Amino acid sequence: MSDITLFQRERETLFVEVILPLYIAKTYTYRVPVEWNASVAIGKRVIVQFGRNKIYSAIVYRVSQEAPLHYEAKYILSIIDDEPVVDTKQLRLWEWISAYYMCYLGEVMQAALPAAMKMASETKIVAAEREDLDRSLLSDKGFMVMEALDVAGELTVNDIVKLLGQKTVFPLLKSLFDRGYILISEEIKDRFKPKRKAHIVFAPDFADSEAIRVLLDSLNRAPRQQDAVLALIQLRKTKPEVTRQDIMEATGVSAGIVASLIEKGVFEVKEKVVSRLGGEDVEITSEFELNEQQQIAFDQINASLAEKDVVLLHGVTASGKTQLYIRLIEQMLQQGKNALYLLPEIALTTQITDRLKLHFGDKLGVYHSKFNDNERAEVWHKVLKGQYKVIIGARSSIFLPFRDLGLIVVDEEHESSYKQYDPAPRYHARDTAIYLAHVQGAQVLLGSATPSIESYYNAKAGKYGLVTLKERFGESKLPDIHVINIAEEGRKEQMFSYFSGVILQAITDVLARKEQVILFQNRRGHTPFVQCNTCGWVAKCVNCDVSLTYHKSTNHLHCHYCGHAEPPVQVCPACGMPHIESKGFGTERVEEELELLIPHARIGRLDLDSTRGKYGFDKIITAFDDHEFDILIGTQMVAKGLDFGRVSLIGIINADAMINFPDFRAYERAFSLFSQVAGRAGRREKEGRVIIQTHTPNHRVLEQVIQHNYEGMFMTEVTERKNYQYPPFYRLIKIDLKHTDMQVVHDGSVRLAGLLRTHLGSRVLGPEPPLISRIRNHFIQTITLKIERNNVSVAKVKELILQAILEFELDKNNKGIRISIDVDPY
Repeated sequence: MSDITLFQRERETLFVEVILPLYIAKTYTYRVPVEWNASVAIGKRVIVQFGRNKIYSAIVYRVSQEAPLHYEAKYILSIIDDEPVVDTKQLRLWEWISAYYMCYLGEVMQAALPAAMKMASETKIVAAEREDLDRSLLSDKGFMVMEALDVAGELTVNDIVKLLGQKTVFPLLKSLFDRGYILISEEIKDRFKPKRKAHIVFAPDFADSEAIRVLLDSLNRAPRQQDAVLALIQLRKTKPEVTRQDIMEATGVSAGIVASLIEKGVFEVKEKVVSRLGGEDVEITSEFELNEQQQIAFDQINASLAEKDVVLLHGVTASGKTQLYIRLIEQMLQQGKNALYLLPEIALTTQITDRLKLHFGDKLGVYHSKFNDNERAEVWHKVLKGQYKVIIGARSSIFLPFRDLGLIVVDEEHESSYKQYDPAPRYHARDTAIYLAHVQGAQVLLGSATPSIESYYNAKAGKYGLVTLKERFGESKLPDIHVINIAEEGRKEQMFSYFSGVILQAITDVLARKEQVILFQNRRGHTPFVQCNTCGWVAKCVNCDVSLTYHKSTNHLHCHYCGHAEPPVQVCPACGMPHIESKGFGTERVEEELELLIPHARIGRLDLDSTRGKYGFDKIITAFDDHEFDILIGTQMVAKGLDFGRVSLIGIINADAMINFPDFRAYERAFSLFSQVAGRAGRREKEGRVIIQTHTPNHRVLEQVIQHNYEGMFMTEVTERKNYQYPPFYRLIKIDLKHTDMQVVHDGSVRLAGLLRTHLGSRVLGPEPPLISRIRNHFIQTITLKIERNNVSVAKVKELILQAILEFELDKNNKGIRISIDVDPY
């Protein structure tokens, strides 16, 4: 920029449109003080006042000389950043999310930025607990803030404004945050802890054979301790790490014997970070060679990416997809480009991170919502500066400020966890990643053993490239799957509580071989509902239209939607009779019954209730991996990527609930879940076993699972979806209306449906109450739109929807009704 141009810019009256992290329909315009003309730029954060007293950090969206027509522009109060924290490509992505998922830019900003980068006047500040910080280096105002935090413990931004007597406190707070003096309390969360596995070694005093010989002589009067020492000597010859459990199993000694040797200083406990979760049964080291099938797939992927921007890798479980991802990312780095590796679950990032760090070292960054705000902000800035070349993370990582992005890997692309449900933006990370790649000029690799119907359809139709990997890595075999007819077993009197004789015998055999079992029941709690056997009354939540679940652990009836709890009922409040019975069964009930049937088994339970503690999930999984439990009973959370060396049997207690769920995706999701579960059974050289209990053993989904017939499932599903107008042939848009008065929301939904039908006709279905029609005392009505994909402008349809909603909201009869829109409600 020439000196003359710069001088002209400095004398112009500039205005900026900014994105506020608020639920407002438009950007808002502010005036720039002349002295800041040269500093203001798109993507920088500025401090603005919005409303009477509220102060926010906002993102500059546009710079112009146009004043707003309908209001007088206030001045911006400060410019926070020296360089933009959001670039124009990110803003294009935000615009697309806002338009496609029908939400406001402020809602996208709220989801995209770490909390420290969108501070507002209500944001709470706390002092960081660090002893290495020298407060004498602070300015007077910085020192005042820290002293006030010492006294108060926590302050809002408004409190600090009053303390210092100035509105522009954000630059000071940014400086304190960047230097580690303060934290943003609303984002202080427990860091996701990697699993640490303890193993037993000899103390340094017993490092040589002579010392061990003397030790054994000294333990002549303690034969059990002597056995433990001998076991460690023997086990070290075949195992790199010997656990406490290994010694106990080899000798039959108790945990107390091992503990006493630790107290004496004979044994020491060493810990190391190990992988807890594994999506595939493939060991990965820093150096590996692709096998023949992988090399063919690798070459096919490269050939497909040369022609298509998106390629689907359909590889069976344990086929070595992760190794292919690593080679593709390495290839991208050699070209000077960066990569994003998306995973559906936060927990899975730990296991994959261990693998990727062997290859990419400090070039690898990890980003997900379990990190505290210090860590998330740090990752953001490192990506912005180009210090991280590879990012691994959950769905929120698509918002990072990438530079030279070349490849996005979406692992387990079928997973529903990629969908954000509440709050808005209700985006799908897989689909958003594809648009992100378009903006960045990057390529996308989708990977799954059971691809979503939409992705596989796009691949079959030629929109995506398609590569298949049909063979497992190494000697690993697909599991043996058995389906048990519950009704038939009952007629033979071979049902024992909820377990068939077949599954009980299989469990007994597995335990005799000192192996482990995982059992699935997709309902937590003890009893899904309680009912009066006389009049049929069912205990229901006072706030939601759902039955209360009895939890034996708390001896209370609980609502799984709003958290309401109440004591169990002894006498029916409707008819006064004491004939209250438990109906159905959850994971607690399964655990209770199994303890009676196999009393010697050590049983653990993994569900939302058992993992509420700080490290509840970690503790249970670690205990099972260390063989402190023989059997693990859990909900679907045990199906996602868990990988244990001793598990050779997996049982699904009741498959019918998953197959018969009232959703058009039920069969697809049941097939995916059962197939993914089956893929976890057994190890490399062993053939695992899966037993599925059901009342409908001839159901086509179960037959397809047994045959590992994804293609058959796909063909039957797409045929039905085409006939009944569902994705991938039609787009779905769901509109929910909520109000505390049932009649108000019903009448309002009828009015809105009428407005929509004026323009969209038969594409509008409903209104009707959803499966659960009242949550937290808000009644719900749902309107569903089915929009054909061909010969219809979806942008025009969305415009008509927004016009109808605006007309609806202008009608005073509809006051107080809340509306939420969900595009592609997966």
